[in-house]
Amino acid sequence: MWKEYCKQFLKVFLIWGLPCLAVGVFMIFFISNHRTQVEIANAPEEIYFKKATGNLGQPLQKSLQEDGLSKEDAHKIVNKLDTVLNMRRVSKYDKYLLTLDENDNFKMLVVTKDFSRYFVTSVDGELVAGILDITVDNRKRQLSGEVKDYLFTSMQAQGLRPGFILDFTDVFSWAIDFNTETRVGDKFAVIWEEDYTKGGKTLNENILAAYYGGEATGKNYAFLFEDEYYDETGKFSKKMFLKSPISVRGVRISSRFSRGRMHPILRIRRPHLGIDYAAPVGTPVETVADGVVKFKGWKGGFGNYMEVAHPNNYTTCYGHLKSFAKGINVGVKVRQGQTIAYVGSTGLSTGPHLDFRIRQGNKYFDFLNSKQRSSAAREIPAQKREEFNKIKEEYKALLDKILENK
Repeated sequence: MWKEYCKQFLKVFLIWGLPCLAVGVFMIFFISNHRTQVEIANAPEEIYFKKATGNLGQPLQKSLQEDGLSKEDAHKIVNKLDTVLNMRRVSKYDKYLLTLDENDNFKMLVVTKDFSRYFVTSVDGELVAGILDITVDNRKRQLSGEVKDYLFTSMQAQGLRPGFILDFTDVFSWAIDFNTETRVGDKFAVIWEEDYTKGGKTLNENILAAYYGGEATGKNYAFLFEDEYYDETGKFSKKMFLKSPISVRGVRISSRFSRGRMHPILRIRRPHLGIDYAAPVGTPVETVADGVVKFKGWKGGFGNYMEVAHPNNYTTCYGHLKSFAKGINVGVKVRQGQTIAYVGSTGLSTGPHLDFRIRQGNKYFDFLNSKQRSSAAREIPAQKREEFNKIKEEYKALLDKILENK
């Protein structure tokens, strides 16, 4: 009975089941294969691009040839670009991006200069040139910190650029000598606004308010008002003399004003009527006040030397210079904080430094202890006082807050 049932089942399966199974397997394979073919047909075509970047430190045509274009193609592309961008006005800081296809055929060239992108692209075998403006946004930022070793390195550790740090010290340069008065543990804070691109590049930075406080300096605030910085009392922060002829760049005072210093080379005791600022060769030297260049040239043991005459019969002297700034000649007017020369080690010098001296008439005096460094300053006009106070209170509260949260 059981054997007969199995024979009947096998017979039915061979007649009907096996063909149906075969059809089913075929249909599954067909549908799967069809779906794969549809997916392949609908998939976007993969396009491979080669990209090359660089700056315009050398002629662009030469760079394009080095990146794989023929001399003829590079020449045509540069000529086309010149229709939207004057190639004589590009600088080594401007950048380019070249795009080629997998067969090294030209696709696009983009040159970024200032706030625009200039492009050349191939459309149906023809070169087309144009300009795209770069979107620039503005934001406010704030930061506070503490001096760990030097102010410069402490601010750099916070991610601030060297140029920005020098702007910060310039804000207080009439009130603080950052070469002699900074101490470990001093506090600083700054609020600024900056322009930036969507690519994250910072273009301009403008300090709105700043604070520096320490044991030697006391508490110092500065607030931007009508393009000048005023202190907390509303006094214009610019004084007659800067606190130092060198901005903060890791310099130190190696010798002070003295009536009987032992000369390091001559080995005799003689007056040193100035201040020596030890600094690397090439460090910019700034005039401490507005004036007129009185002398420029070689002067015995002072080596390369310069004198600047100022109002009220003051004269400042700068010795052992490496060289003089471009355009600085006798009779030229210079403004406070302007670079007039560079630190060197000329004349009787044991190492690179600036010998800085100041006199009134023929009498030299100790600049570090001079009251003239903090001479009279103008104040906010009465009609502007209310407007200034509003800005001052807003930023002072914010500076104090970020100092507390540090």
